[in-house]
Amino acid sequence: MIAHPLKPFPTRAGGGAAGREPVGLLACAGRFPIVFAEKAREVGVPVVCLGVAGMADPALKDLCADFRWMHRASLGFVIRTFRRTGVRRWTMAGKFHKHELMKPWWLLRFLPDWRMIRFWFFRPRRANNDDSILLGLIHEFRAHGLECVSALDLCPELLVREGVLTRRRPTPAEERDIAVGWQLAREMGRLDVGQSVMIRDRAVLAVEAIEGTDKAILRAGEMCGGSGFVVVKVAKPAQDMRFDVPTVGVQTIESMRRAGGKVLAIEAGRTILIDEAETVALADRYGMTLTALTTPPGG
Repeated sequence: MIAHPLKPFPTRAGGGAAGREPVGLLACAGRFPIVFAEKAREVGVPVVCLGVAGMADPALKDLCADFRWMHRASLGFVIRTFRRTGVRRWTMAGKFHKHELMKPWWLLRFLPDWRMIRFWFFRPRRANNDDSILLGLIHEFRAHGLECVSALDLCPELLVREGVLTRRRPTPAEERDIAVGWQLAREMGRLDVGQSVMIRDRAVLAVEAIEGTDKAILRAGEMCGGSGFVVVKVAKPAQDMRFDVPTVGVQTIESMRRAGGKVLAIEAGRTILIDEAETVALADRYGMTLTALTTPPGG
């Protein structure tokens, strides 16, 4: 798998806001879709947004040129909407709560159309991990003239810069935990299991899987009685920047506070830091460390 190169969003002949080609947005949970839509409006790129009902933030309605709720898992609805509104390039942002697909009667809850049923049950896949599913969807849309691009094409400034961002620096013991967690998190990413590992005294407390980072952090707090631990979150070795890019923000810091986490180590240049000023200020208020690295301590 090759990381998607950053390219400018296209414009129609004539230039200017009126000449901008609309971009499609599949929006799920979290702040990332909001930040993307705000940036698109700022630079005059119209957004045609399909928000997954029960996940996407309703505030997107006021930020997008065209907004519609997705109440069903309908690939046909997505394809028809994007094509009718002039979308040729689309992106995805936010977290889809994949664990909902593991619950009983999920077919009745999501009401997939025939295109989705055919994709889910009859398209060959090695496994139902994130990369396999999302790359399969990208292929389906490409067959209808819809090309997936990275949301970071429009807002690359969201990728965190290298350095210790908070006043508190990691202790030597915490740096050893970061080094251990980095190696393990990278391997879990290679296997497409999850992106985060929680470490204390060079022992693994929890590994992120389908539940997501926040719940994994809370589970780690239960394991050590909230007495302090390190969270390491890194990109996959062959991270496709069009989807599933590691993302942290205010909610991550709040989850760490509840669980007793002390250090958040992320990968510089390949992790999205949402609302950086607010996130760093909150970490400082709680006496935490937020550090972004390109390589783990000790190389």
